[in-house]
Amino acid sequence: MSTYRRISSLLLLSGLIIASSPLNAQKIAPPSDVITDIRYQSPEWFTIQPHLPDPAVTSAAQLELVGDVLRARRFPEEAVKYYGYALKRGGDQATLMNKLGVTELDLRHITGARGYFQQVVRLQKKNPQGWNNLGAVEYLDGHYGGAIADYRKAIKFDKKSATYHSNLGTAYFEEKDFDKARGEFDIALRIDPEMMDHHGSTGISAHMLSPVDHAHFCFEIARLYAHRGDEAEMLHYLQLASEGGFEVLGPMREDSVMAPYRKDVRVLTLVQNARLLRNGRISVADAQNGVPPLPAATHD
Repeated sequence: MSTYRRISSLLLLSGLIIASSPLNAQKIAPPSDVITDIRYQSPEWFTIQPHLPDPAVTSAAQLELVGDVLRARRFPEEAVKYYGYALKRGGDQATLMNKLGVTELDLRHITGARGYFQQVVRLQKKNPQGWNNLGAVEYLDGHYGGAIADYRKAIKFDKKSATYHSNLGTAYFEEKDFDKARGEFDIALRIDPEMMDHHGSTGISAHMLSPVDHAHFCFEIARLYAHRGDEAEMLHYLQLASEGGFEVLGPMREDSVMAPYRKDVRVLTLVQNARLLRNGRISVADAQNGVPPLPAATHD
Protein backbone atom coordinates (compact mmCIF):
# COMPACT_ATOMS: atom_id res chain seq x y z
CA MET A 1 0.00 0.00 0.00
CA SER A 2 1.51 3.39 -0.98
CA THR A 3 2.28 6.16 1.49
CA TYR A 4 -0.50 8.40 0.25
CA ARG A 5 -3.05 5.63 0.18
CA ARG A 6 -2.12 4.95 3.82
CA ILE A 7 -2.73 8.62 4.62
CA SER A 8 -6.21 8.22 3.18
CA SER A 9 -6.77 5.09 5.26
CA LEU A 10 -5.80 6.94 8.43
CA LEU A 11 -8.18 9.79 7.72
CA LEU A 12 -11.13 7.62 6.75
CA LEU A 13 -10.52 4.69 9.07
CA SER A 14 -13.32 2.53 7.82
CA GLY A 15 -16.26 4.85 7.83
CA LEU A 16 -16.96 8.51 7.88
CA ILE A 17 -15.32 10.97 5.47
CA ILE A 18 -15.11 14.31 7.29
CA ALA A 19 -12.69 17.21 6.98
CA SER A 20 -10.63 17.96 10.07
CA SER A 21 -12.47 21.26 10.51
CA PRO A 22 -15.93 22.34 9.30
CA LEU A 23 -14.52 25.84 8.76
CA ASN A 24 -11.78 24.51 6.49
CA ALA A 25 -14.34 22.48 4.58
CA GLN A 26 -16.35 25.64 3.96
CA LYS A 27 -13.30 27.42 2.63
CA ILE A 28 -12.18 24.80 0.13
CA ALA A 29 -15.36 22.99 -0.89
CA PRO A 30 -17.63 24.12 -3.72
CA PRO A 31 -21.19 25.10 -2.71
CA SER A 32 -23.25 22.05 -1.79
CA ASP A 33 -25.91 22.82 -4.41
CA VAL A 34 -23.23 22.81 -7.13
CA ILE A 35 -21.93 19.44 -5.93
CA THR A 36 -25.49 18.08 -5.85
CA ASP A 37 -26.23 19.33 -9.37
CA ILE A 38 -23.07 17.65 -10.67
CA ARG A 39 -23.93 14.35 -8.97
CA TYR A 40 -27.44 14.37 -10.42
CA GLN A 41 -26.00 14.79 -13.93
CA SER A 42 -23.76 11.73 -13.55
CA PRO A 43 -24.37 8.49 -15.49
CA GLU A 44 -24.57 6.65 -12.15
CA TRP A 45 -27.57 8.72 -11.03
CA PHE A 46 -29.37 8.08 -14.32
CA THR A 47 -28.78 4.37 -13.70
CA ILE A 48 -30.08 4.46 -10.11
CA GLN A 49 -32.97 6.90 -10.34
CA PRO A 50 -35.41 4.78 -12.42
CA HIS A 51 -35.13 1.90 -9.91
CA LEU A 52 -35.92 3.86 -6.74
CA PRO A 53 -39.00 2.33 -5.10
CA ASP A 54 -42.26 4.04 -4.23
CA PRO A 55 -41.96 4.88 -0.50
CA ALA A 56 -45.72 4.60 -0.03
CA VAL A 57 -45.82 0.88 -0.78
CA THR A 58 -42.28 -0.32 0.07
CA SER A 59 -41.34 -1.96 3.38
CA ALA A 60 -39.26 -0.14 5.97
CA ALA A 61 -36.43 -2.68 5.61
CA GLN A 62 -36.26 -2.19 1.85
CA LEU A 63 -36.37 1.61 2.16
CA GLU A 64 -33.52 1.47 4.68
CA LEU A 65 -31.50 -0.69 2.29
CA VAL A 66 -32.11 1.82 -0.51
CA GLY A 67 -30.83 4.55 1.82
CA ASP A 68 -27.68 2.51 2.47
CA VAL A 69 -27.09 2.07 -1.25
CA LEU A 70 -27.62 5.77 -1.95
CA ARG A 71 -25.19 6.76 0.79
CA ALA A 72 -22.60 4.28 -0.46
CA ARG A 73 -22.98 5.71 -3.98
CA ARG A 74 -22.44 9.24 -2.61
CA PHE A 75 -26.00 10.51 -2.89
CA PRO A 76 -26.44 11.55 0.76
CA GLU A 77 -29.37 13.92 0.18
CA GLU A 78 -31.41 11.07 -1.31
CA ALA A 79 -30.21 8.69 1.43
CA VAL A 80 -31.64 11.07 4.05
CA LYS A 81 -34.99 10.99 2.26
CA TYR A 82 -35.16 7.20 2.17
CA TYR A 83 -34.08 6.79 5.79
CA GLY A 84 -36.88 9.21 6.62
CA TYR A 85 -39.34 7.16 4.55
CA ALA A 86 -38.21 4.05 6.43
CA LEU A 87 -38.90 5.77 9.75
CA LYS A 88 -42.41 6.67 8.62
CA ARG A 89 -42.99 3.05 7.60
CA GLY A 90 -42.12 1.81 11.11
CA GLY A 91 -38.40 1.07 10.83
CA ASP A 92 -36.17 0.76 13.88
CA GLN A 93 -35.91 4.28 15.26
CA ALA A 94 -32.49 4.12 16.92
CA THR A 95 -30.82 2.47 13.92
CA LEU A 96 -32.35 4.84 11.41
CA MET A 97 -31.63 7.94 13.48
CA ASN A 98 -28.00 6.88 13.77
CA LYS A 99 -27.87 6.49 9.99
CA LEU A 100 -29.60 9.81 9.48
CA GLY A 101 -27.14 11.51 11.82
CA VAL A 102 -24.07 10.01 10.16
CA THR A 103 -25.41 11.00 6.74
CA GLU A 104 -26.04 14.54 7.99
CA LEU A 105 -22.40 14.58 9.08
CA ASP A 106 -21.45 13.55 5.54
CA LEU A 107 -23.30 16.69 4.46
CA ARG A 108 -21.55 18.82 7.15
CA HIS A 109 -24.93 19.44 8.82
CA ILE A 110 -23.57 19.36 12.35
CA THR A 111 -26.65 20.71 14.11
CA GLY A 112 -28.98 18.26 12.39
CA ALA A 113 -26.66 15.36 13.14
CA ARG A 114 -26.49 16.30 16.81
CA GLY A 115 -30.29 16.32 17.01
CA TYR A 116 -30.56 12.79 15.61
CA PHE A 117 -27.88 11.40 17.92
CA GLN A 118 -29.46 13.05 20.94
CA GLN A 119 -32.72 11.34 20.06
CA VAL A 120 -30.90 8.00 19.84
CA VAL A 121 -29.50 8.23 23.37
CA ARG A 122 -32.86 9.43 24.70
CA LEU A 123 -34.52 6.38 23.18
CA GLN A 124 -31.75 3.99 24.26
CA LYS A 125 -29.54 5.33 27.03
CA LYS A 126 -27.14 2.41 26.63
CA ASN A 127 -26.74 2.68 22.84
CA PRO A 128 -22.95 2.81 22.26
CA GLN A 129 -23.21 3.94 18.64
CA GLY A 130 -25.38 6.87 19.66
CA TRP A 131 -22.89 8.01 22.31
CA ASN A 132 -19.95 7.52 19.94
CA ASN A 133 -21.67 9.51 17.22
CA LEU A 134 -22.62 12.26 19.64
CA GLY A 135 -18.95 12.36 20.62
CA ALA A 136 -18.01 12.84 16.95
CA VAL A 137 -20.31 15.88 16.77
CA GLU A 138 -18.71 17.38 19.88
CA TYR A 139 -15.26 16.66 18.43
CA LEU A 140 -16.08 18.45 15.19
CA ASP A 141 -17.37 21.43 17.16
CA GLY A 142 -14.10 21.57 19.09
CA HIS A 143 -15.69 20.50 22.37
CA TYR A 144 -13.06 17.87 23.14
CA GLY A 145 -14.00 17.46 26.80
CA GLY A 146 -17.58 16.69 25.80
CA ALA A 147 -16.35 14.32 23.10
CA ILE A 148 -14.22 12.47 25.65
CA ALA A 149 -17.21 12.09 27.99
CA ASP A 150 -19.41 10.74 25.17
CA TYR A 151 -16.75 8.35 23.86
CA ARG A 152 -16.19 7.03 27.38
CA LYS A 153 -19.92 6.28 27.62
CA ALA A 154 -19.77 4.45 24.28
CA ILE A 155 -16.89 2.32 25.61
CA LYS A 156 -18.78 1.68 28.85
CA PHE A 157 -21.51 -0.01 26.82
CA ASP A 158 -19.19 -1.66 24.27
CA LYS A 159 -15.63 -2.23 25.47
CA LYS A 160 -14.65 -4.25 22.40
CA SER A 161 -15.00 -1.56 19.73
CA ALA A 162 -11.67 -0.45 18.25
CA THR A 163 -13.49 2.51 16.72
CA TYR A 164 -14.62 3.90 20.06
CA HIS A 165 -11.16 3.56 21.60
CA SER A 166 -9.49 5.20 18.59
CA ASN A 167 -12.02 8.04 18.69
CA LEU A 168 -11.33 8.56 22.40
CA GLY A 169 -7.61 8.53 21.67
CA THR A 170 -8.04 11.24 19.02
CA ALA A 171 -9.99 13.43 21.45
CA TYR A 172 -7.29 12.96 24.10
CA PHE A 173 -4.72 13.94 21.48
CA GLU A 174 -6.54 17.22 20.85
CA GLU A 175 -6.51 17.83 24.61
CA LYS A 176 -2.73 17.24 24.44
CA ASP A 177 -2.96 14.28 26.78
CA PHE A 178 -0.65 12.21 24.63
CA ASP A 179 -0.08 9.39 27.11
CA LYS A 180 -3.80 8.67 27.36
CA ALA A 181 -4.15 9.05 23.59
CA ARG A 182 -1.49 6.41 22.92
CA GLY A 183 -3.07 4.19 25.57
CA GLU A 184 -6.43 4.24 23.76
CA PHE A 185 -4.85 3.64 20.36
CA ASP A 186 -2.92 0.73 21.84
CA ILE A 187 -6.18 -0.80 23.08
CA ALA A 188 -7.78 -0.21 19.68
CA LEU A 189 -4.91 -1.95 17.89
CA ARG A 190 -5.08 -4.91 20.27
CA ILE A 191 -8.77 -5.26 19.46
CA ASP A 192 -8.25 -4.77 15.72
CA PRO A 193 -4.63 -5.00 14.50
CA GLU A 194 -5.73 -3.93 11.01
CA MET A 195 -7.45 -0.79 12.32
CA MET A 196 -5.31 1.62 10.31
CA ASP A 197 -5.99 -0.14 7.00
CA HIS A 198 -9.80 -0.11 6.91
CA HIS A 199 -11.71 1.63 4.16
CA GLY A 200 -15.08 3.33 3.97
CA SER A 201 -18.39 1.64 4.56
CA THR A 202 -21.99 2.62 5.14
CA GLY A 203 -21.87 1.82 8.85
CA ILE A 204 -23.77 3.73 11.50
CA SER A 205 -20.81 4.65 13.71
CA ALA A 206 -18.75 7.76 13.17
CA HIS A 207 -15.19 6.57 12.74
CA MET A 208 -11.93 8.24 13.60
CA LEU A 209 -11.65 11.86 12.55
CA SER A 210 -8.35 13.42 11.62
CA PRO A 211 -6.79 15.81 14.13
CA VAL A 212 -5.95 19.32 12.97
CA ASP A 213 -2.25 18.75 13.73
CA HIS A 214 -1.98 15.64 11.61
CA ALA A 215 1.82 15.60 11.47
CA HIS A 216 2.17 15.56 15.26
CA PHE A 217 -0.57 12.94 15.41
CA CYS A 218 1.45 10.70 13.06
CA PHE A 219 4.48 11.10 15.32
CA GLU A 220 2.45 9.91 18.33
CA ILE A 221 1.28 6.90 16.32
CA ALA A 222 4.91 6.21 15.40
CA ARG A 223 5.80 6.24 19.11
CA LEU A 224 2.99 3.78 19.74
CA TYR A 225 4.29 1.39 17.09
CA ALA A 226 7.82 1.74 18.48
CA HIS A 227 6.55 0.65 21.89
CA ARG A 228 4.79 -2.26 20.21
CA GLY A 229 8.05 -3.31 18.50
CA ASP A 230 6.71 -2.75 14.97
CA GLU A 231 9.60 -0.99 13.20
CA ALA A 232 7.97 -0.96 9.76
CA GLU A 233 4.88 0.92 10.96
CA MET A 234 7.00 3.17 13.18
CA LEU A 235 9.09 4.23 10.19
CA HIS A 236 5.97 4.68 8.06
CA TYR A 237 4.36 7.09 10.52
CA LEU A 238 7.64 8.89 11.18
CA GLN A 239 7.78 9.50 7.44
CA LEU A 240 4.24 10.90 7.41
CA ALA A 241 5.03 13.10 10.41
CA SER A 242 8.22 14.39 8.86
CA GLU A 243 6.63 15.03 5.48
CA GLY A 244 3.91 16.98 7.30
CA GLY A 245 6.53 19.31 8.79
CA PHE A 246 6.97 17.80 12.26
CA GLU A 247 10.61 17.74 13.39
CA VAL A 248 10.79 14.17 14.63
CA LEU A 249 14.40 13.92 15.78
CA GLY A 250 14.10 16.24 18.79
CA PRO A 251 11.14 14.51 20.47
CA MET A 252 12.67 11.11 19.74
CA ARG A 253 15.45 11.95 22.18
CA GLU A 254 12.91 12.13 25.02
CA ASP A 255 11.52 8.63 24.53
CA SER A 256 13.54 5.70 25.83
CA VAL A 257 12.20 3.34 23.16
CA MET A 258 12.62 5.73 20.21
CA ALA A 259 15.89 7.35 21.27
CA PRO A 260 18.07 4.54 19.83
CA TYR A 261 16.50 5.16 16.41
CA ARG A 262 17.61 8.83 16.23
CA LYS A 263 20.83 7.82 14.47
CA ASP A 264 19.29 4.96 12.53
CA VAL A 265 20.18 5.57 8.89
CA ARG A 266 16.60 4.76 7.85
CA VAL A 267 15.25 7.52 10.09
CA LEU A 268 17.91 10.01 8.97
CA THR A 269 17.13 9.18 5.35
CA LEU A 270 13.38 9.61 5.66
CA VAL A 271 13.89 12.93 7.49
CA GLN A 272 16.23 14.12 4.75
CA ASN A 273 13.79 13.03 2.04
CA ALA A 274 10.90 14.77 3.78
CA ARG A 275 12.83 18.04 3.94
CA LEU A 276 13.75 17.77 0.27
CA LEU A 277 10.12 17.02 -0.59
CA ARG A 278 8.83 20.02 1.39
CA ASN A 279 11.41 22.24 -0.34
CA GLY A 280 10.41 20.94 -3.77
CA ARG A 281 13.82 19.41 -4.46
CA ILE A 282 12.50 15.88 -5.05
CA SER A 283 9.16 14.59 -6.31
CA VAL A 284 6.47 12.73 -4.40
CA ALA A 285 7.31 9.62 -6.42
CA ASP A 286 10.98 9.92 -5.42
CA ALA A 287 10.00 10.31 -1.76
CA GLN A 288 7.74 7.28 -1.95
CA ASN A 289 10.52 5.24 -3.52
CA GLY A 290 12.99 6.27 -0.82
CA VAL A 291 15.69 8.48 -2.31
CA PRO A 292 18.33 7.33 -1.67
CA PRO A 293 17.36 3.67 -1.09
CA LEU A 294 16.89 2.87 2.60
CA PRO A 295 19.68 0.61 3.88
CA ALA A 296 19.34 -1.90 6.69
CA ALA A 297 18.88 -0.65 10.26
CA THR A 298 21.90 0.22 12.36
CA HIS A 299 21.52 1.15 16.03
CA ASP A 300 24.02 3.24 17.96
